[in-house]
Amino acid sequence: MVDFQPSVARSRAGVSNIDEGLRAYMGKVYMLMAVAMVITAGASYALGAVMNNDPQLVDTLFRSPLKWVLMFAPLGFALLFGAMANRVSAATAQLMFYGFAVVMGISISWIFVVFNLGSIVTTFLATSVAFLALSIYGYTTKSDLSAIGRFAMMAVIGLIVVSILNIFVQSSGLQFAISAIGVLVFAALTAYDTQQIKNTYLEAAHAGPAGAEYLEKGAIMGALSLYLDFINMFMFLLQFMGASDD
Repeated sequence: MVDFQPSVARSRAGVSNIDEGLRAYMGKVYMLMAVAMVITAGASYALGAVMNNDPQLVDTLFRSPLKWVLMFAPLGFALLFGAMANRVSAATAQLMFYGFAVVMGISISWIFVVFNLGSIVTTFLATSVAFLALSIYGYTTKSDLSAIGRFAMMAVIGLIVVSILNIFVQSSGLQFAISAIGVLVFAALTAYDTQQIKNTYLEAAHAGPAGAEYLEKGAIMGALSLYLDFINMFMFLLQFMGASDD
């Protein structure tokens, strides 16, 4: 009679190792994202504080042609980051991610001039709760969220186009619709991206050394995806929850 117990034990040990590795990997992703969020908050608040004491700086940065540079700088940086990520080391990619967080902080620093601090903090906390719930759902659900993710990514392109159009149209009704749809789109992307990060680890975990090397940068790219989901959801929610700092 064949004794199959040792093979069963090895199988269970392998599953346990993957589970532990996945938890460590997700922990790294969230840690990288959290550091980037702190950097963004610090850069944004610092510049916002300076602008509140220097109205002329507000005019220079956000009421002159320079505003277009600040508006599109995060998008350009993100595209550059995506193009270079596979050609640089993991350490360099991490530094680029944190550099992107600084650029994003500068780009959204105007919120500390337009909205009062209390409403910004309240919106941040609300976004954090929603993000946590959605990310947990994406991590634990057995449903395949690929279809939702593809639809949401197409919707992001539409949001960008309509948002640029509304810069010139200045329609409050259209802005309300953009904000409402934006919250829903990035809520869906939070769950989808979390599931994708988890699936990426599970695939790479069976690829040996090559998979381990890939995951070094994979954690950074995963953190970037979740960071962008959070920032965008926060900014769209702020349109609803933010109180003017008059």
